[in-house]
Amino acid sequence: MGVTCVCQVPVAEGKSVQQTVDLLHKKLDQLGAVKQGSFCVDCETYHATANVGGQQSKLLYVMHNTETPLSCFALFEGGPCLKADTNFDILMVKLKSHFQNAKGYKVECRGSRYRYCDFLIKVGTVTMSSSARGISVEVEYCPCVVPGDCWNLMKEFMQSFLSSNVPELPSVFATKPEGLFAPADAIDTMTQYLEVFNKLRKLQIPGSNVR
Repeated sequence: MGVTCVCQVPVAEGKSVQQTVDLLHKKLDQLGAVKQGSFCVDCETYHATANVGGQQSKLLYVMHNTETPLSCFALFEGGPCLKADTNFDILMVKLKSHFQNAKGYKVECRGSRYRYCDFLIKVGTVTMSSSARGISVEVEYCPCVVPGDCWNLMKEFMQSFLSSNVPELPSVFATKPEGLFAPADAIDTMTQYLEVFNKLRKLQIPGSNVR
């Protein structure tokens, strides 16, 4: 896995979520990107059943990504984060007396994968309770794992199909002790997806129902 940037793309004015996704697909086709299947990222939310020391308990997010089918990611609100195998899902069932699944809060992002030279692009529709909340775009520069060595190149590439919606440098890279020269990993990617999911949970998108 190379350096990855995940961002939210706003719905185009006068368009629905699906119509905006179709516009992004068209731009990628015009660039010469080749469609390579589909992807899915999902997130389940859990909360502790008891507070410790009278403090408000942190939420626990359990996430999966079809790019890493044998792995499961657990991210506590505000950290820490861990990567485990898929048996972690079974563990969460056994821990139901300690962690309660927040029903109705599952978020999924599904869409198409594209390859353009050394870039892997994923355009996804983010849904919650069968309702489309927004659009995510993931761009991975596969040959490099150091954000500081390739961010300007990634930004230039994203401008070719996102125009003015190109994101700033993901905060997950900037906040590391080593800064932009710490190697990127899968947890960085999932952290960015979680930020997008939490942001979109609060939005109401016109014409967003999935049928």
